[in-house]
Amino acid sequence: MKTILLSLISLTAYSLSFSNPIDKKVKETSYAVDTQQSKLIWNAKKVTGEHAGTAPIKSGSLILNAGKLTGGNVEINLKDLLVTDIKDPEYNAKLVTHLKNDDFFAVEKYPVAKLEIVSASPTGANKYTIKGKLTIKGITKEITFPTEITTDSKKLTANAKAVVDRTQYGIKYNSKSFFSSIGDKAIDDTFDLNVTLVASTSQSPAKASVKGK
Repeated sequence: MKTILLSLISLTAYSLSFSNPIDKKVKETSYAVDTQQSKLIWNAKKVTGEHAGTAPIKSGSLILNAGKLTGGNVEINLKDLLVTDIKDPEYNAKLVTHLKNDDFFAVEKYPVAKLEIVSASPTGANKYTIKGKLTIKGITKEITFPTEITTDSKKLTANAKAVVDRTQYGIKYNSKSFFSSIGDKAIDDTFDLNVTLVASTSQSPAKASVKGK
């Protein structure tokens, strides 16, 4: 009798060792970013004013587990960044060209900026503090910022605001931190990003494997 009981316990434990990971994976949902509906707005300040513009979202995905944000990644197309606050076509084109050259983002060599979500800590209803790794010009640094998401059965919208220190990525042009005597030509070391990601559900590898079973 004792032998039979031990065998049943072992069999149950063996079965659970297979079922638990599957149950966990079933709760995971991958949302593919809609690059047409998503947007990134940037704002940079200087002593004499400020400029604003956009950069397209190239690709991305967000991962939810049991309805909670757990990970994701986003790629930003810097080659197509725009300036939106300057109406004069010639001046606008001049600034766009400058932002794309080696003084700033060097887009010919580094056309894409990348964000990888490392962790997402809930701070309230649908609100999180994101810790991630941001890569610009081939340099990766940690970044922390707040975000808020809303979801339904098929769609997710995430709104985030982040402050980026450009000097951490080797962008030192007219920075008072490195050139103290530039006076009113100084540009702030930080710039702001306002990002809206709109995403829809896509079948995750985990779901596919469960369905295959």
